Amino acid sequence: MGRVALVTGGTRGIGAAISKALKAAGYKVAANYAGNDAAAQAFTEETGIPTYKWSVADYDACKEGIAKVEADLGPIEVLVNNAGITRDAMFHKMTPEQWREVIDTNLTGLFNMTHPIWPGMRERKFGRVINISSINGQKGQAGQANYSAAKAGDLGFTKALAQEGARFGITVNAVCPGYIATEMVKAIDEKILNERIIPQIPVGRLGEPEEIARCVVFLAADDAGFITGSTISANGGQYFV
Repeated sequence: MGRVALVTGGTRGIGAAISKALKAAGYKVAANYAGNDAAAQAFTEETGIPTYKWSVADYDACKEGIAKVEADLGPIEVLVNNAGITRDAMFHKMTPEQWREVIDTNLTGLFNMTHPIWPGMRERKFGRVINISSINGQKGQAGQANYSAAKAGDLGFTKALAQEGARFGITVNAVCPGYIATEMVKAIDEKILNERIIPQIPVGRLGEPEEIARCVVFLAADDAGFITGSTISANGGQYFV
């Protein structure tokens, strides 16, 4: 019987690719989503992966959602914290709400999701927590002070928690995607994409969601037990740490 994996934001974009890849690798996968019921239904119809709706920004909703997943599938052994939002604005125009919404989902969401699952991982002496950060959490990005701060915080969370989990057989790692060919990135004006973004990427193209998914499958594997507190930068050479 495959291990149980939960992917937040797991029905669209990078999250959908991760959910599908984990299922293909033999995991029992649950995909969380926040709001798009039609996309979630279509995803389940396509993949057979069950979906569960709640906001990762709400701790109580996370506890309830996690309990439902575990009642349906069993103890969660692999957690992929992928859910994220953007509320971009130059800092002088950024509102407290834009700041708070991004921090609550992209950073506090990691606490809200990992905290209820952590005791079970400790008791079972096994766990994989994989946090999807961003190249902009590593280098920063104008117009994304909120997003960059949250994604940088994800990396600090990863490194600290990795030290706590190590002796219990729990690894905690991060993946920092660069520009990936998701709906959000493809919606960028083609001229900006071709003249300003892609020329900054040494491999000369956008990444594919499946390339990020393969990083996650690797980190989730039993064989990856000696890798913890690490960050995989999957950005086509755009930024080196």
